[in-house]
Parts: sequence; structure tokens; C-alpha cells
Amino acid sequence: MITVNNLELRAGARLLMDEVNFRIDKGDKIGLVGRNGAGKTTMTKVLAGQTLPADGNVTRSGKIGYLPQDPKVEDMTQLAKDRIFSARGLDGVARKMRQAQEMMASEDIKEHEKGMRRYDRLEAEFIAGGGYAAESEAATITHNLDLPERILNQPLSTLSGGQRRRVELARILFSDADIMLLDEPTNHLDADSVMWLRDFLKNFQGGLLVISHDVELMELVVNKVFYLDANRAVIDIYNMGWKNYLTQREQDAARRKRERANAEKKADALMAQAEKMRAKATKAAAAQQMIKRAEKLMRGLEEERQVDKVAAIRFPDPAPCGKTPLTAQELSKSYGSLEIFTDVDLAIDRGSRVVVLGLNGAGKTTLLRMLAKTTQPDTGEVTYGHGAKVGYFAQEHEILDHDRTVFENMKSAAPDLDDTRVRTILGSFLFSGDDVDKPAGVLSGGEKTRLSLATLVASSANVLLLDEPTNNLDPASREEILNALASYKGAIVMVSHDEGAVEALSPERVLLLPDAVEDLWSKDYQDLITLA
Repeated sequence: MITVNNLELRAGARLLMDEVNFRIDKGDKIGLVGRNGAGKTTMTKVLAGQTLPADGNVTRSGKIGYLPQDPKVEDMTQLAKDRIFSARGLDGVARKMRQAQEMMASEDIKEHEKGMRRYDRLEAEFIAGGGYAAESEAATITHNLDLPERILNQPLSTLSGGQRRRVELARILFSDADIMLLDEPTNHLDADSVMWLRDFLKNFQGGLLVISHDVELMELVVNKVFYLDANRAVIDIYNMGWKNYLTQREQDAARRKRERANAEKKADALMAQAEKMRAKATKAAAAQQMIKRAEKLMRGLEEERQVDKVAAIRFPDPAPCGKTPLTAQELSKSYGSLEIFTDVDLAIDRGSRVVVLGLNGAGKTTLLRMLAKTTQPDTGEVTYGHGAKVGYFAQEHEILDHDRTVFENMKSAAPDLDDTRVRTILGSFLFSGDDVDKPAGVLSGGEKTRLSLATLVASSANVLLLDEPTNNLDPASREEILNALASYKGAIVMVSHDEGAVEALSPERVLLLPDAVEDLWSKDYQDLITLA
């Protein structure tokens, strides 16, 4: 399976963990937890062989299935169906079988017969590779992840970010892996798909390591918890389920606090006695021994766990603007023959709040990109009114330049701010020291979320376009976002599967895609959030 010996991980010069040892065996269902930036994503990349550790070694046996937060596919012309089949090496023969079927449909007799012979040979190869049984298995997985046949027969380049990530998840679940490493697998899933995934992982017979902020998934699935303590640069391993882990962690923290308090009391008494004895030359040696005992007592004590730092997220007062800073008229978008939506009209008044709902693939992300003017509509127009300053939070963080550093991204977003102010804002989002010099491309999903939010804070935008702003955030950081949403005085257009985020937004209106129906918000739409 996977064996880790004396592992050391670093983010630049910062030590994430040191001398870590563990195994992942068949039947292990491990929840990997810790605050954003603690090294969870870095660890999964190392375990998957995608990057090397600073020190130590990782040995692997069996087939590893790895779902990163931001999966990258080189061939975006590949059909979604073929991408899933590639997990078992069936994509090539499946593609050739479709080509043979096209030849069989030819009116040319020779072409038809050639296609028949080729199809028979390819079908035999497909069956030998477990093709039809595998096809049925893949169909079950894709159905439960809300990937209908029309999506599976499209090139990856035509799919939304959420659809592509579900394709990658389907590929990993279909891969027949011995160990799965899943980084936030419930992102972009509707409520039914999340429930199905929980049961799938619970019944999975191999080894599993999962990073997730889905508490119900953790409660149902995991039988071990690895806690990455960024303050102590260690992993605490709990051989127990999720609820017992939460109880044990609280007990551990209370124990450390008591032990430290007792040790400090004893050390203070020793130091006070040593101070009295120091004045007498005859007792100077004894005093020195007491000081050494006090220092040894403190050194040998396990550090009390510090409270994890949380980004202080506060959106600034928006810049002044006219009554209607953003309007959209008759927007439409298609990819080839596939129509996404048509005739979308929207007027965003100063301080208004709109939530955009729709099933996966209905065009929610595409619409926000149009409103941000990063994607052009096929028809229609987006107009910014007097004084409009639009801030866009992209769920796939494409507004970040992954080759530039954290600091450079911030300077680009807020060129009028001096370096000291930029560093102050980054510090409030937990980027300090060498962290500001890291390329954005090496950040974890949660860190990219924090950096994207930091650029919004620096922008003094009066219209925020937010696409899944709570994805990849730990619970404490998510709470900060919700508080910031509730107190922001500017206009917001938001796409979210997070019921808490929509509740914090307190929307006045809802836009339903792909039908472009606009309505006043009511609790009747609440059930659509997790389905959207």
C-alpha cells in the first residue's frame, strides 16, 4: 500500500512537518484534517508521487487513484467518456470502436465491410479487457455523479469547471484503485451525489485518505484521523472514528494545558528559589542546578496546542458608484450545438444581493465570467455603470497568475497600494514571511481561496461576483467569510451550493438558469441550493 518513513515537508523555508511515519493499508479510511495551509494538499501530492518531500521516503504498492483539488488534463479535446475509461486503459479501444461504427454506416460496401471486420476485432479486445462490465460500472458511477450521456459525449473543453471535476472524480472511483487519495471530493456535487458518494466510500474495500470539510462524510466513513498541527509541525494520529477523535482531541488539548500549567508552576518555584540562593557564593552551584532543572522541566513538556490562526476577512467599504453599477441584456452562450442559456437580462443596483441557482452545467460560472468580462457572450452586452468597480472571485482561481508570487498577485490587483499596506492585508489573510514569495501555483485550494479574497479586499470593489467562495475553506475560515458577506455594503452576485453562504448573503432576488427566470427570493428556493 503506502508506507511513509521520516517524512519532512516544507512550504518554502517553512517547516510543515518533520519525522512523520505512518502506513495506509487496505481497510484504512483516514480523514486528513488541519487548518488551511497546514500542508494537507502538499502531503497528498507527495503520497501520490506528484511531488517530492524535503526529506524522508514514501513507498507505494498497488494502484493509486488521486483526485487533486484542481485536476489538470493535457488533452482537453478528449471526450468526457474517454477520460473516465482511460482509468482502466479502455479509452483507446472505445474510441476506435466508435470510428469503426461510423465506417459500418458508410454506403460504400468496401468501407462498410472494413468497418465490420475492424469492429469485430476491437470488440473482442474490449470484452477481453472487461469492457461491457466496466461500461456498466462506469454508467452507474456517472449517473450518480449527475453526468448524463450528453455530457459524457462532449469534449472536456466544453464542460464547466464543476462538470470537469465530476468527470475526474468518476475516473478515480472507476479506476479500481487499491488506495484512493481524495482532496475535497464533494466540491461541485449536488445533495444526491454527495449522499451517494458517502455510501460508496463507506463500502470501498481498499485504503482511503480523504480531505473534506463535509462533516457527515467524515462521521460516516473514516476510522482513523490524521491531524496536521501546523504549530508543532507534526501529525497527531488517532486510530478511531470521527466523533471519538473530536472528543479525544479536546481531551488532549485540556491535558496539555494542565501539564503546562503545572510545569510552569514548578519551574517558577525552582527559579524563585534559585534566585534567592544565587546571592550566596556557597550556594551558587546549587542555584545553577535548580535553574537547569527548571529549564529541563519546560523542555520536556509537550507543547500546548496553540489556537489555529484564522484569516481576518473583512470586505472594505465599497467605492461610490451610480444607482445601477452593472447591467446585462440578452446574454446567450452556446458551445458548438449545445445551448447553455439564452436571453439573460440582469440589473444590479447599488447594494443589491442576487443568488444564481441552476443545475450543474446550467451556465452559472459562465454567466459570472461574462459579468466580469472575462468571457464574451455570443449575443447581448454587459455594461458597467458610473463608478462601477467589479471584483470577481473565480471558483477555479483563474484570476490568479500562477507563475507570479503571492505578493506580485496582490500588487497587480491593487497597484495603488504601497508595499507595506499590501503586506498588511496579506498578513491578515495569513500570508507572512516567506509565504508572500511563493508562486500562487503551489498554493493549496484553501490558500488560493484566501489569496483571491485578499485581492478583493484590496480592490474596494462595489460589485462582488462570487463563484463558490466557501469551497476548500476550513470551518473557521468559512465562518469568517459568512460574517464578511453579511456585513458587506456593496452589491453581490453569488453562485453557491452552500446553504450557510446563501443565508449569510440574505438575497433579495434569485436568477434561475438556464431558463433566465428572475424572481424575488423566498424560502421556497432554499431546497434548490444544494441541488444547484
